[in-house]
Amino acid sequence: MKLYIILASVLFAQISFGQQADANSASKIWSLEDCIDYAIKNNITIKDATLNKTITEVDYSKSKSAKLPDLFGSASQGYSSGTTIDPITSDYVSDEIHNTNIGINSSMTLFQGNQLNNQVKQNKLLVEQSALLQEEAKNSIVISILETYLQTLFSKEGIAIAENNLKASEQEVIQAKSRLDAGSIALSDYTEAQSQAATNKFNVISAKNDYELNIISLKQLLELSPLEDLQIETVDENQDLINLELNKEVIYANALAYLPEIEASNTNIIINEKELDIAKGGYLPTLSLIGSLGSGYTSINDNTFSDQLDVNFNQKLGLSLSIPIFNRNQTKSAVQIATFNIEKAEIQKQTVEKEVIKKVETAYQNALSSQEQLVAAEASQDAAEQSYNLAQKKYELGDLSTTDLVVSQNTYTNAQQNYLQSKYLNILYHQLLQFYQGNEIKL
Repeated sequence: MKLYIILASVLFAQISFGQQADANSASKIWSLEDCIDYAIKNNITIKDATLNKTITEVDYSKSKSAKLPDLFGSASQGYSSGTTIDPITSDYVSDEIHNTNIGINSSMTLFQGNQLNNQVKQNKLLVEQSALLQEEAKNSIVISILETYLQTLFSKEGIAIAENNLKASEQEVIQAKSRLDAGSIALSDYTEAQSQAATNKFNVISAKNDYELNIISLKQLLELSPLEDLQIETVDENQDLINLELNKEVIYANALAYLPEIEASNTNIIINEKELDIAKGGYLPTLSLIGSLGSGYTSINDNTFSDQLDVNFNQKLGLSLSIPIFNRNQTKSAVQIATFNIEKAEIQKQTVEKEVIKKVETAYQNALSSQEQLVAAEASQDAAEQSYNLAQKKYELGDLSTTDLVVSQNTYTNAQQNYLQSKYLNILYHQLLQFYQGNEIKL
């Protein structure tokens, strides 16, 4: 009985904890900063870049170890019969021979055209480059998070606009029905009001669908389950979206100094220059230090196994020099390819710089344009709102047709959507300019 009580208590505690955890998860509101921090830790693109960096670190460690001496042990057991040479004594014998050989061998490269040192330097540069590429991957995800987050907010506010229009059109249908029953309007006016209400209902459904699709995109960037609830935080309505000072020269200078792809392209040139040094090292000789310790046993000797190992113990130490004379133009081809790769790296650097300038220039021009568009869109929205309010009053008094009311409502809806789009584009481009300069993104 006590066991049942204990099990029931544990089960109840687990259920309660799980329900509380689900409640906490469902109630969490994700800010833009939350999304960025979470994505940096969990996004698979960033994880892949991190693994690439780890691999280059292993290669760097491996290249440093290549300068160390190696050490190998060996052991062999042989049998021969007939006239042969004793592998231990080197005597000609006509007998069955059982022999044992054991030893250790070591070699160390003293000089190899300075290739080992250049390989170490190149791999160190590759580690630095992979770290820059990792930062570039993070930046790409941060920008994707920013764009998707703002697009989600845009679609969320679009739902509110669509729902308000639906409520207004449903009320207009009720008014139109009363006027139709009173004989003050034609049936076509009533059906037009119904048509507008149906259109606005469709717009609500479309707006909600757009929002859900954006939520799915955001979940994918965050590597969240499609079944997990995700609610995002709205932007600060009091932030100044218009009067932001933009200094083009400062933005360019900061972007070129901050963005990691610029430094990565510079590093890539140096990496290829090191590859050329490595290739040229193939023209130079290789000098190695070699040594070994060994001993053996043969069955034709009457001494014991341990005595023979002691007597036959040998030591060797020497130098090995390899001078390249002709290697089928392998070194020559490697030097040519490395030279061409340097030129390609320089061209790639120019391409990267052009791409950076283009995206900064695009964000700068769009930021300027969005400021002006936001002013115009706000004025247009205010005017359209006043016009629509006036049209509703006239419609209630019977001084306006249903068609004119629908036109006024659609004009107001378009003005609202234009303002909403201008607002979020303004936020997006200003945040991009801040990010390109290394400043924190914060809504």
